Amino acid sequence: MAAPGGSAGAGAGPGQPPPPPGDLRSVLITSVLNLERLELDLFRGRHHWVPATQRLFGGQIVGQALVAAAHAVSRDEQVHSLHCYFVRTGDPKVPVLYEVERTRTGKSFSVRSVKAIQHGQPIFTCQASFQLSQASPVQHQFTMPTVPPPEELLTQEELIQKFLQNPNLAERYRKHLNKIQAEDVPIDIKPVNPPDIFSLEPQEPKQLFWVRARGYIGETDMKVHCCVAAYISDYAFLGTALLPHRQYRIKFMVSLDHSMWFHAPFRADHWMLYECESPWAGGCRGLVQGRLWRRDGVLAVTCAQEGVIRVEQTPHQSKL
Repeated sequence: MAAPGGSAGAGAGPGQPPPPPGDLRSVLITSVLNLERLELDLFRGRHHWVPATQRLFGGQIVGQALVAAAHAVSRDEQVHSLHCYFVRTGDPKVPVLYEVERTRTGKSFSVRSVKAIQHGQPIFTCQASFQLSQASPVQHQFTMPTVPPPEELLTQEELIQKFLQNPNLAERYRKHLNKIQAEDVPIDIKPVNPPDIFSLEPQEPKQLFWVRARGYIGETDMKVHCCVAAYISDYAFLGTALLPHRQYRIKFMVSLDHSMWFHAPFRADHWMLYECESPWAGGCRGLVQGRLWRRDGVLAVTCAQEGVIRVEQTPHQSKL
């Protein structure tokens, strides 16, 4: 992805240093979030990873839409918030067109509206607001949860391998875990308190995991890291609302909307703690909220999402 504010295309953006020797540049930069510019404010995005549901990953659409919006502002303006709606199911077989409207350009704030289009119809709409840096004495934040560092935790892949070693695991769940393990997700994940997949006991609707982009991004325009964080933020987010209802089999689960607020600079290729919680679920919908913390305790990003959750009325049996 070119540095937003410059021209779109492959490779590092202006002012972006090359990766250190031996490091591989993150596929999130070289492929997933690297849009093709068709006109001044029209872009085309392709797909890297498609979930087992065979629907487009919402985080990809949010991230690519923010890339498109970021190309329509100056380098000095940084994104501080975005608000999105998923209006149709995305088709993983065709690219997505992103149409940007320069809604307002002010002295301190600028708004860009983005419409994602497939088959001639909008599948997603987004408004992103950008701000020129301004100092203020009014500052506060919550305190970061105390958790073990990522170096002391297993990755999601290591946890799955551990589950697969259980000889009593039912074959259909073994197939499901093997399918997850084979997915080429460009994110490193280390759950802090991974749920016991063999238990159907209700859990508190909260989860914590360390996340980062897989591969190297480096020091560059902060908008690049925000676009990557937008991609990461949707992964496993809505599932937080299902933790108290694990006895039910999921029939259908999709995101309805997604909002983000960016508070402080961060590196998306460095470990960040993703704190997720669900304050409410009902009416076949679930609400989730999340906070991305830097390792030094600074609150970098806040997220919120509501999604449709439909389950089988009859609780299912144990996985053992």
